Amino acid sequence: MATFLYRLGRGAFRRRGLVALLWVALLFAAGFGAASASAPTSGSFSIPGTEAQKAFDLLDKKFPAMAADGATARIVVKAPAGAKVTDPGPKAEVEKIVNGLKTGPGAEQVSSVTNPYEVQAVSQDGSTTYISAKYTVSGMELKDATRDALKESGEDAKAAGLNVQIGGDALMVAPETGSGEVIGILVAAIVLVITFGSLIAAGLPLLTAIIGVGIGVSSITALANVLDLGNTTATLATMIGLAVGIDYALFIVSRYRAELAEGRERDEAAGRATGTAGSAVVFAGLTVVIALVGLTVVNIPMLTKMGVAAAGTVVIAVLVALTLVPALLGFAGRKVLPAGRKSRLFGKGRAASEKKANGGTRWARFVLRRPVMVLLAGVIGLGVIAVPASKLEMGLPDDGAQPVSTTQRQAYDLLSEGFGPGFNGPLMVVVDGDKALADSTVDRIKGLEGVAMVTPPTPNEAGDASVITVIPKDRPSSTQTEDLVHEIRDGSGDDVLVTGATAMNIDFSQKMNDALLPYLALVVGLAFLLLMLVFRSILVPLKAALGFLLSVVAALGAVVAVFQWGWLGSVFGVEQTGPIMSMMPIFMVGVVFGLAMDYEVFLVTRMREAYVHGERPGQAVVTGFQYSARVVVAAAVIMIAVFAGFIGSSEQMVKMIGFGLAVAVFFDAFVVRMAIVPAVLALLGHKAWWLPAWLDRLLPNVDVEGESLRKHLAGSAQGEGPDKDRELVSA
Repeated sequence: MATFLYRLGRGAFRRRGLVALLWVALLFAAGFGAASASAPTSGSFSIPGTEAQKAFDLLDKKFPAMAADGATARIVVKAPAGAKVTDPGPKAEVEKIVNGLKTGPGAEQVSSVTNPYEVQAVSQDGSTTYISAKYTVSGMELKDATRDALKESGEDAKAAGLNVQIGGDALMVAPETGSGEVIGILVAAIVLVITFGSLIAAGLPLLTAIIGVGIGVSSITALANVLDLGNTTATLATMIGLAVGIDYALFIVSRYRAELAEGRERDEAAGRATGTAGSAVVFAGLTVVIALVGLTVVNIPMLTKMGVAAAGTVVIAVLVALTLVPALLGFAGRKVLPAGRKSRLFGKGRAASEKKANGGTRWARFVLRRPVMVLLAGVIGLGVIAVPASKLEMGLPDDGAQPVSTTQRQAYDLLSEGFGPGFNGPLMVVVDGDKALADSTVDRIKGLEGVAMVTPPTPNEAGDASVITVIPKDRPSSTQTEDLVHEIRDGSGDDVLVTGATAMNIDFSQKMNDALLPYLALVVGLAFLLLMLVFRSILVPLKAALGFLLSVVAALGAVVAVFQWGWLGSVFGVEQTGPIMSMMPIFMVGVVFGLAMDYEVFLVTRMREAYVHGERPGQAVVTGFQYSARVVVAAAVIMIAVFAGFIGSSEQMVKMIGFGLAVAVFFDAFVVRMAIVPAVLALLGHKAWWLPAWLDRLLPNVDVEGESLRKHLAGSAQGEGPDKDRELVSA
C-alpha cells in the first residue's frame, strides 16, 4: 500500500493541474446538483419492529384520513386574571383562531382543527383552553405560509389581553448551525497558523477540507429527496467532514514538511509523505467509516442514512488528502515552510535526524520515567468524571425541554398548570377490533393508577377499529408515564397497540439500549482486526479499544452532569435540563470511536515505524512523540474547535452532540492517547508488539510503516536510476 500511495501522491504532485481541475469540476457538479434539487424535506421517521410503529401503520390502514404522521399544534389560550375563557369576549377570540386556521392561509395543509368548546377542552377553573390542529404533512414539510399563519393565529387574541402560546411539532424547523461551523473554522485556522508558522501551509488543510465537505454536503442535498435523506442528515456530514478533512490534510502536509527538512526534492517529498502519512490516513478513515456505517445494525432508517451519508463524506476527505493535497503542495512550492521565521513544528527547517528535544520528546520521556503514576492519574481521573454516567436517563426532547423563553415551552407550562402535566403527552391506543373490544379496553385502562383521563373510543368508518386517547397523570418524560405505557401493553393482546409521541419516544429509547452492545461489539471488533493489521500486534489494538471505552464513558458522564444535572449549564447555554437524548450513547460510540482511532493510528504508527527500524521500545515511543505529538495536539484542538462550534446552536440536540463530541475528543486525545497510551507501552516493552507467528503468517502485510517503500526506493536509487523510477511512478 505504501508504494502504491507513494506513486499516487507523486503522480498527483506532477500532474497537479489536471488533479486540481478534476476536483474543482466535481465541486461544481455537486453544487449544480444541489442547486437544481428541490428543498429537502424532513425525511420519514420510523422505528421498525416496535409496537408504536405497528400502531402508526395500523392507523394509516384503518384511518387513512387521519394523517397519523402529520404535524400537530396546540394553541393554548389563558384568560387574564379574574376572567374565564368561556366568557363571551375570550370565547369569540378563541373561535376566531379556530376559523382562521380552517379557512386562512395554508388551510390546504390542515387536516383538522378542534373547537375546544365542542370537545370540552376547558380547564376546571375555566382559565385555560387549547385548540388542537392536525396537518397532512410533517412539521418540516409545512409551507412557510402555513407555518406563518399558525404563528400569527393568536395575534388578535393577544391584543385583546389573552395569553396565547403555541406548542407541538408544527413549529419545528431545521437547526441552524452555520455560525458554529464558522467559529470552528476560525479556531482551526488560528491553530494551523501557530502550528506551521506559514499562512500557505495553514490555509491548505482548510481549503481542501472545505472542498471535500462542499462536495459531500452538496451531493447529500442533491440526493436528499431521491433517497429520503432529510434535511438534518447534512449536519452530521458537515461536522465529521470538516473535522477529519482538516486533520487528514494536516498530517500529509506535516509529513511533507518533514521530508523537505531532510533535503528531499519536492516531488519526492510529496510521494513519501503520501506513502507514509497517507497510509495512516487510509486506515484512520476506514475506522471512521466502519463506525458510521455500523449504525445500520440499529435498524432505524434515519440513523442508517445519517451514518452512511457521513461515511461518504469521510471517504471524500481521504481521497482529497491523498490526491488534491499533494497537487496543491505542487502549486505551493516551498512556501509551506516558514520564511525566515521559526516554525512551531520544525523550528527553522532543521533536519529531523538531529532529533533535538521538543515538547513531545520531553513529555514522552517524563511518561517513560513515571508510567505507573501517569497511568493511574489518567484512569482514575477519567473514572471520576465517568461517575455521573451511572445515573444516565434517556429520552427524546419534547417542548418541556425547550428554553423558557420559547412559545413551545410556555404552551407546555400553561397546559400543565391548567390540565395537568399528562396533557402534554397523551397516549393513543389503537384497537384493531369491534366496539365491544374497544369498550372493554377503555374500562380496563380507567382502572390503572397512572391514568388521569380516558376518552370514549372513536371508531373508523368500517367499525372494525377504534382510537382511544389516554391522558397520563405525570409528564411525558417521567418514569411513571413509561410504567403506564408498559402496564397498558402488558394487559392487552395483539389487537390493542399503544402509540403517540410519548410511546414512540419510549420505544426509541429501548431500541437504542438494545442495540448498544451489539453495535459496540461489531464496531470495536472490526476496528480491532483492522488495527491488528496495521500494528502487527494484539495488545496495542486491545489497549486502543479499552482506552476508547474509558474516554467515551467519561464523556457521557460529562454530558449527564451538564445537560441532565445542570452543572455549568449556564456556561454552555443549557436553559433546561432533562433526559439525555436517546441516541446520544450509541451516536457517541460510533462517531468518537472512529475519530479516536485517528489519533491512535497517527501517533502509534510512527512508534511502530521506529520500532521496526531497530529502535528499542522506549526510544520508539519517544520518536513517535517527537514526530507526531504536536501534530496530534493541533489536530485534536482543531477537531474540538469544530465540534465545540456547534454548542452555540439553538437546537438542544445539536448543542448536546457538539458538546459530547468535543469533550470526548479532548479526553481521548489528551488523556488516553497522549498519556495512557505511552504509559502502557512503556510498561509492556517488547510485549506490546508481540504477535503469534501463526497469526503473523495468516494476516496480510499492509506495511503502514513503509518498509516496502524504502526497499523499493533504495533499489531504484542503486540499480535502476532515477529515469527508471520515474517510469515506475508514472505507470
